[in-house]
Amino acid sequence: MLDMIPNLSQWERGPKVAAIGGGTGLSTMLRGLKRYTRNLTAIVTVADDGGGSGVLRQDLGMPPPGDIRHCMESLANVEPVMEELLTYRFTDGSLSGQSFGNLLLAALNGITGSFEEAVAQMSQVLAITGRVLPVTSADVQLEAVFENGERITGESKIFAFKKQQDCPIDHVNLIPSHPAALPAALEAIRDADLILLGPGSLYTSVIPNLLVDGVAQAVAEADALTMYICNIMTQEGETEGCTAAGHLEALLVHGVPGMVDLCLVNNAPIHPGLVERYQEEDAAPIVVDRDRVKSLGVELVERPLASRDGNYARHDPDLLAAAVMELYRQRAVRIFHGKSRYIME
Repeated sequence: MLDMIPNLSQWERGPKVAAIGGGTGLSTMLRGLKRYTRNLTAIVTVADDGGGSGVLRQDLGMPPPGDIRHCMESLANVEPVMEELLTYRFTDGSLSGQSFGNLLLAALNGITGSFEEAVAQMSQVLAITGRVLPVTSADVQLEAVFENGERITGESKIFAFKKQQDCPIDHVNLIPSHPAALPAALEAIRDADLILLGPGSLYTSVIPNLLVDGVAQAVAEADALTMYICNIMTQEGETEGCTAAGHLEALLVHGVPGMVDLCLVNNAPIHPGLVERYQEEDAAPIVVDRDRVKSLGVELVERPLASRDGNYARHDPDLLAAAVMELYRQRAVRIFHGKSRYIME
């Protein structure tokens, strides 16, 4: 895959990528993708209300900074000491559990008076490759509705409530519903050559973006290859027993039918000892039900994407980025209509 790494000129002219999601899945992918193109836009959910982000959201009335900070860390081009500083978490006192990166973003939010501007300023400080955008500037909460009719509001409460109900999630909503999308986020989607959904928590990181007004429609209407990157494992308290097609179906129900062209899944084996450990947490490797995926009108591609690190079943950022860019190059052709543009063959 090393021969696929572009030179500086190719990197600067690389495809425009809009990566939509949140959590560690999105930030992991961005770490690999930044080697292939400078034209990256991460569009990130702001529905988180737990941990240090939740504290800052409650105390300062600002959007949750955590997922956005993770993405900026992945795209940053800074000295190792600055990278270490950003990821430092306080262990004592009233700041216990809070990261310095979150506090820096909170300070910039106070200085600029705008979360969008705070993200832009911090992006400059970190000299990031590409852009990181919150999907909306609205103050939103995530509500989960279960198949038994019960519901819970608050992203951080969904895990425990689902375990208590022992019932699958039927769908999720944003409160208030249909908040306005950040105009720059919609513009990035419409102008993209490649749109990536996931990887990441299905109901709490990926789908919330599609519930923001105009986002799913913009994805469906864009002249771009749209790819869903399926998780490697199911997630306790969210997607137990959910197959690859089940993930896709949930995505399409919350979005727009036909908006996904391709589903990329891992086919590298997970170490048996690691599988056993995940089973203790009610998680397992996602079953790839090929015929059911095909019936949804989505192309299925299987590649070895799992990290060789034996501690966690996660995507390897370099393997994932290489697979994504290989598939993009195979399925897209550059043509000219006044300006360079990538479209599907």
